[in-house]
Amino acid sequence: MPKIKYASVICVVGFLTAFVWLSAVHGQSAAYKDNIYPVGKLKPRDSVPKLKVGDRAPDFTLAAVRGSEISLKQYRGKKNVVISFVPAAWTPVCSDQWPGYNIAKNYFDQNDAILLGITVDNIPTLYAWTNQMCMGGGTLWFPVLSDFYPHGAVADKYGVLRSDGVSERALFVIDKKGIIRYIDVHDINTRPRLEVLVGELEKLNK
Repeated sequence: MPKIKYASVICVVGFLTAFVWLSAVHGQSAAYKDNIYPVGKLKPRDSVPKLKVGDRAPDFTLAAVRGSEISLKQYRGKKNVVISFVPAAWTPVCSDQWPGYNIAKNYFDQNDAILLGITVDNIPTLYAWTNQMCMGGGTLWFPVLSDFYPHGAVADKYGVLRSDGVSERALFVIDKKGIIRYIDVHDINTRPRLEVLVGELEKLNK
């Protein structure tokens, strides 16, 4: 039975992933798309790993775009946590990746998980970027956090700070005990597959 359920989720999420990212690209305003900076092809990975699966996730406290501070430890014993590091605001892949998580919110809810989005940008930049990111004037359902000062300190703790000062495109899945259960330091030029992340979240409940 678990195998059938997982296969069904893969099919559904695969379809939704393709749909939402295609919709996001075509549904955003021309003004928004005109402001996306064409970074070109980057070195796929440019950081030194510091953590591995089974390690305790380093705690942090960062300012959120919505005006509060978020700490990793506030979810201990309450929620599984997915940390999504993306390199920079107003760049092509990042501007498609995070809107894609909006349509997948149910999968996070079903697996008792919260998503935390982190970049090294400052709050005003993230405010402007995320306000224009979603179609129809919507907002991202998850907190977006600024790792701006000390610059990239959290990305550095997690071993995903690149030599040019931005973070890798990376995902960390952390269970309710604060233990890292999955790491994907992805090719910075491509989006991580949403169905893979959903599969990793499901494993936490087995």
